[in-house]
Amino acid sequence: MRYFLYARKSTDVEDKQVLSIEAQLSELRALARKEGLEIVEEFVEKQSAKMLGRPVFSAMMSRIQSGEAQGIVCWKIDRLARNPVDGGQIQWLLQNSTIAHIQTHDRAYYPADNVLMMSVEFGMANQFIRDLSVNTARGLRAKARQGHFPGTAPAGYRNDQRTKTIVLDRKKSKVIREAFELYAKGMSRLEDIGKFLYDNGMRSLYGNRIHSDRVRFILANPFYYGHFLYTGELHEGRHTPIIDKRLFDAVQKVLEKRGRPKSKVSEPQIFCGLLSCGECGMGITAEVREKHQKNGNTHRYVYYRCTKKSAKGCTQPYVREEQLIANFSEILSPYVLPSEQARNFERRMEQDRYEGEHATGSVIAELREQSHDIERKLDRLMDVYIAQDIERDVYLTKRRLLMSDRRSIQEHIARLEADSTVWLEPMRAWVKELENLAQIRNFPSLPAKKSALQKIFGSNLILLNQKISGRAHPTYAVVATAYEKSGIFEPNQVWAPRVGFEPTTNSLHFSFNFL
Repeated sequence: MRYFLYARKSTDVEDKQVLSIEAQLSELRALARKEGLEIVEEFVEKQSAKMLGRPVFSAMMSRIQSGEAQGIVCWKIDRLARNPVDGGQIQWLLQNSTIAHIQTHDRAYYPADNVLMMSVEFGMANQFIRDLSVNTARGLRAKARQGHFPGTAPAGYRNDQRTKTIVLDRKKSKVIREAFELYAKGMSRLEDIGKFLYDNGMRSLYGNRIHSDRVRFILANPFYYGHFLYTGELHEGRHTPIIDKRLFDAVQKVLEKRGRPKSKVSEPQIFCGLLSCGECGMGITAEVREKHQKNGNTHRYVYYRCTKKSAKGCTQPYVREEQLIANFSEILSPYVLPSEQARNFERRMEQDRYEGEHATGSVIAELREQSHDIERKLDRLMDVYIAQDIERDVYLTKRRLLMSDRRSIQEHIARLEADSTVWLEPMRAWVKELENLAQIRNFPSLPAKKSALQKIFGSNLILLNQKISGRAHPTYAVVATAYEKSGIFEPNQVWAPRVGFEPTTNSLHFSFNFL
């Protein structure tokens, strides 16, 4: 009788305690010599037997069915199969004597043996794999709930084999943070960020530039601000964040904005999108006209007009760009803050800086109460989910939103505790902007004018009868109102900044009292 020798070593964790391939071959060769078995060929496979499709095993079984061998020598019966399909094939071939003998290190199997015993052994091997898979998954979920990401560390981190945790990569973490800051400015593409990472020593698995899809995954990964997703659920991690939540949110806004398809625009476009028609409410577009003189000179003129897309029609005429520019300079004049008044503001801001430090405590207490309220909502949400009153998808979505809000509040509290006068720098920037309007008003740069107009008026500018008008943002309208009522703008007419709001130029909140 001729035999095939089969040795298998799984690469999976469950087979770490099984003899290595070399040890199996050595033991089985000695067993064959002892029992006088003729080994015609040895088959070695390094693949788990829990799934179908092992190429070496399939080839060996085909050759056995063709009659090249009548027996198998293996270390244990579970080396041949750990799933019911392969196990059933072994049993069937043994029952119809296609396989006449299977020899392991501790027993022999023959066609006349009780098939129940072999079925039990194959069943135990299969159940071991299933239990191990369930137990492993349960252990990984428990690890995730404890705040440890059960997987490979993302770029900028590394797996610490000694502590079984994820720690910062000191060099690459700085590159990742710089990549977030660069993309948050809104001037870079995903390809640019990939090139930036490549130039700073970060490569793909095969040493190439990181693909744009992978760059997007990095920029959208909550792991970098302290949370992580596992099996669709957001967890609060114990690892050290590389960025704060505010920077992460800024990057997400840029990703969302750049993810939308861009429409083609024609030149010139400097003031397109800034104005709307005062008669029909449609947008204002621009056209270029060239005038060729007989002496060879060419004059280029830019005209702005209503798109006239309204069904009611529109009778508004064209207006030259030069006329618009003069009109823009005119409507900027009421918002210019003289340098002397700007210095007075700075003195008043310094005084309010001391007062603001005492007002922060109540805001922090309110934010902490909001954080505690979110924690209570999370507990109630968990109770509802355990009671099976909501679906898992709904539970995960609501939990993710609540955790994201709590993180934002916690970071806001940290910023307020670090600096109780968070309004001060934006206020200074606001004063500086108003002071610089004197230069922008007279400066020929069109982008500078457009930027100033967008900050002051937003999308409220209208063009009617070749004249521009608009309603300014309250943050800036106070300047024009003060001039209108008293002819001057004194800092003692104003304000006390409200503490507890995000300090951006477009969201400052003031309480104005005019003389």
